[in-house]
This record gives sequence, C-alpha cells and structure tokens, in this order.
Amino acid sequence: MVKKVLLDNNIPVLLETVKEARSLCAGIWVKVGARHETPDKNGISHFLEHMFFKGTGTRTAEGIAMETDSLGAELNALTSSEYTLFYIKVLDEYIAKAAELLTDIFLNSTFPETDIEKEKSIINEEIKMVEDTPSDCVHEIFSKNVWGEDGLGQPVLGRSDIIGTFTRNDLAEHREKYYGPKNIIAACSGNFREEEFVGYLNEGLAKLRREGDGRTWAPPAFRDGVNVTPKDLSETHICLGIKGLPYGSGDRYAMHLLNTILGSGFSSRLFQNIREKRGLAYSIYSYHVSYSDAGIWAVYAGTDRKNTGEVIDITMDEMRNLSVTVSPDELQRAKAQLKGNLILALESTSNKMTNIAKQEIYYGRYYSPEEVIKMVEAITLEDVKNLAQRLVNNNPFAVTVYGPVKDGDIRGVSG
Repeated sequence: MVKKVLLDNNIPVLLETVKEARSLCAGIWVKVGARHETPDKNGISHFLEHMFFKGTGTRTAEGIAMETDSLGAELNALTSSEYTLFYIKVLDEYIAKAAELLTDIFLNSTFPETDIEKEKSIINEEIKMVEDTPSDCVHEIFSKNVWGEDGLGQPVLGRSDIIGTFTRNDLAEHREKYYGPKNIIAACSGNFREEEFVGYLNEGLAKLRREGDGRTWAPPAFRDGVNVTPKDLSETHICLGIKGLPYGSGDRYAMHLLNTILGSGFSSRLFQNIREKRGLAYSIYSYHVSYSDAGIWAVYAGTDRKNTGEVIDITMDEMRNLSVTVSPDELQRAKAQLKGNLILALESTSNKMTNIAKQEIYYGRYYSPEEVIKMVEAITLEDVKNLAQRLVNNNPFAVTVYGPVKDGDIRGVSG
C-alpha cells in the first residue's frame, strides 16, 4: 500500500513499505529538466546534478564517496527532459545515515569553483561518448528534428560550447529558480518505518523554503518530414515515428499494447519481419516516449546503406496496417508480456520508488499493479485498432537517417 504525506513545507512524500525486502530506495525528485532550459543554458540541469556530489559544508566529494561505499549503498542521480532525480539505495539498517547523506548533498552542496572547471571536461567526454555511439546519437538528432531547437528537442547533456560558459552563479541561479518545494517530491520504497523516515525528512528537506518557479509550459509542436544527416559510418541508423500520447492519456495502456505488438520483443512484428525473415537488420525495435503534454511513437533500426529505403518502407507499412491486421492472439500475447514486464520490474525497490514517484508527478495519484492489470485486461481488440487508426492515419511521419546515405538512397519515402 502506498501512502502520501506532506512535509512541514508541503513537499509531498510517497511511501511504500515492503516488509519482505532487506533494502530501501529513497529519492528526491525535482520537476525540471532539459526542456525547461533556455537554449543558451542547455545542459545546466544535468551539469548541476553532477555538481551536487562535489562536496557540502561538512563533507568533501571524497568523503561522500567513502561514506557511500562504507554503507554498501548506491548514491546517484539522473537528469531527463522533465525531471532530475537524486536517490540512494541502501540496506534497511542504514536508513538514518542514508536519509541524512541524501538530504545533505541536496540541501548543502557548495559547488566549488575548481570542481566546476573539472566537471566541464568530464561532461564533454560524456558528450563525446554519445557522438561516438551512432545508435545513441541518432536519437538526439531525431529528437531535435521532431521537437525543434528548444524545449523537448534539446539534448539533456547540452553542447560543449554552451557548457564551457557555465559559472558558479549560473548554477546557483538555476537551483534558486527551480529547486523549491512546489517543484519537489520525495519517495521511498522498501523495508522502513514510515514515521521514522518522514521524521528524518522533516529534520532536513522540510527546512527548504525557497520559492522556486512553478510555471507551466506550452505543448510542443510535432514536426514531420525526412531528414538525412550524412556520416561516414559502417551502418545506417534510422529513427522514424509519429505523434504519440502524453503520460496522462486514457489510452496509455492501449498504446503500450500496440507498441508491444509492433516492435517490443522477439515475437514482435518488426523483429520477425525485418530481422528474422529478411535479415535486413540486427537491431530493430519500437518505443513510445511520453511527456507531460506530448509523446512520440517511434522505431529505431540499424541497417546496411543499401537496405535503408526497404527497412523504412516495411516499417511504415507495418504501422499503417496495424489498424486492420492486429489479431486476437497478438493482443493476448502482448497483454501477457506487458503484465509480466510490470510485475518483474516491481520486484526491485528502486523500480518501486521510481514507479510511485512518477505516478505522483504525471497522474497525481497512485495506481496499484492490480489496478493497472485490470485496465490492461479491459482493453479490447477494437480499442487497439481504433488507436492505431487514429495515430497512424491522422499523423504524418518524421524520419531521421544518420550514416553513409544520401537523399537519393531513400527516394520515394513519404514522411
């Protein structure tokens, strides 16, 4: 059972006790990410996330690392387009130390000037790793082509030239602007006493009083069309997709089922048709990414240059035909796969913590696994077909091709 309580400064805390576990995972979520940055500060959310681990008023960066290891804990953070997460996973006996360590780095980081310059080099190396991995880089190019130069189209890591301009004052301003109680939630899942954990947060996180920025953002426009980015690579990398659904859509589980049938798993249509039957690609899969106010349903494939046009055409045909060709057997198999994935994922306390926090952020309430399974089971074949018809027939395609190709190699492809 999940409980929701408010700290003394009204930060919501989601609590899920799992008595059979020997660990717990606690997280502090801030509702700010790359989409909220101005283009001249793109990457600052991710940069700031790194700097939280460089020392506080009472701990050095080395001290934080040593203390984390001495607890056998995992202390980390991540940044996305819409949120930043700081979390610690630890044995249940160390809950007091874990809560104090997590809140200390979140509230009291000092952002030393010398570490700011070093971190610029580290993040530049991280950016180079993406650029040197075409299967990652194509997704960033695709996102920019679909969503534009700002908002959701901005890379989470930012660009090297912009990162080089960041100052300590920039970091402090970003924290002051967004890291206020109205933008924060906390969550914990595992074996712990709820009152004890909330008490620890009231001693630390509840002391936060800065105002923060609670603005809403205009939904982004989806941009279709074919974009080719030539690159001397051994393989061509393709992303193609259509406008999808936001997180809170009532059709979200029908969307998951549709995506499972199309390209999630070894039995999916794309895997069987493009890889197993034709041998046109080693890696091919579909995915659906939801945001608070938008979404994209897309396919990735890596293939030889000569097969580029054929892979794109087959993929588009599969998507266009779903509304009339989805079978009852495919739907039942997709339901079983989706339910299995859900239950297996929620055996981890860190996944449980993420689940309850994201539901609070995007739905404003908690849906239990039993409720989700009931909603999945209630979806009919007509529901899935109607969604496919609505999405594919009413929305044009966006196609991004990255690799040793020219426009002529994909002539005839219609966005």
